[in-house]
Amino acid sequence: MNAIRTLIVLTAVAMSGCASIHANNPADPLEPINRGIYKFNDSVDKAVVKPVARGYKAVMPTVGRVMVSNFFSNLDDVVVTANDLLQFKMVQGFSDGMRFFVNSTIGVFGLIDVASVGDLKKHNEDFGLTLGKWGVGNGPYLVLPILGPSTLRDGAGLYVDGFASPMYQLKNMSTRNQAYLTRGLNRRTELLDQEKVLTEAMIDPYEFFRDAYLQHRLSQVYDGNPPRQRYDDEDSSDTTQPLPSPATATTENSTKAPQ
Repeated sequence: MNAIRTLIVLTAVAMSGCASIHANNPADPLEPINRGIYKFNDSVDKAVVKPVARGYKAVMPTVGRVMVSNFFSNLDDVVVTANDLLQFKMVQGFSDGMRFFVNSTIGVFGLIDVASVGDLKKHNEDFGLTLGKWGVGNGPYLVLPILGPSTLRDGAGLYVDGFASPMYQLKNMSTRNQAYLTRGLNRRTELLDQEKVLTEAMIDPYEFFRDAYLQHRLSQVYDGNPPRQRYDDEDSSDTTQPLPSPATATTENSTKAPQ
């Protein structure tokens, strides 16, 4: 599974190097290629993934799905803790490390999220965010086959995080692949209830997911407090500045690292 993910990332990077495309959104210079991959992903989802997810939801009780989500979330805390430390978030790193320990023991291998009952809150960090903290810009927006929205930076981060994941340490390839597929299926099932509302609200699904992804990642890099951009026609004495759009955020994020 990790080899497949590596191939996907390298393919996307190769396309970014050989394509000469001028799009309206500077954050998405590969829009024609990305739209093609998006349509492919959407077709696979409608033909295979969504029907399987519906079947999984029908046969798996809610409590079982929650336990599966907790189990994989607990494994993710290993990667989260490592990136906490790389970002010098020592207190948060200790908290996330304790989350993994508590849920892996008292929580029965993470099936029960005991840690969230106390002060050990769930955090989300990955190597893409770590690179952003270090001042590395997004690079071009990419839609990865099967994996979906990403950027050049986040694609590289995904590859690095794969090595730190406990699932990657499984020696049996069949077991490892089944773990990846189960996690992906469970995540897709969690989106079934929200997608109807989203579909009805979206005029252009591709643009919606792209802009939402870029804005969300920018917010995560700056821990929920992204920089604001001043427009040319704004009064210089006005200190209130609107949030940057995903397009300008990409440019700004590539030149300014968080403090």
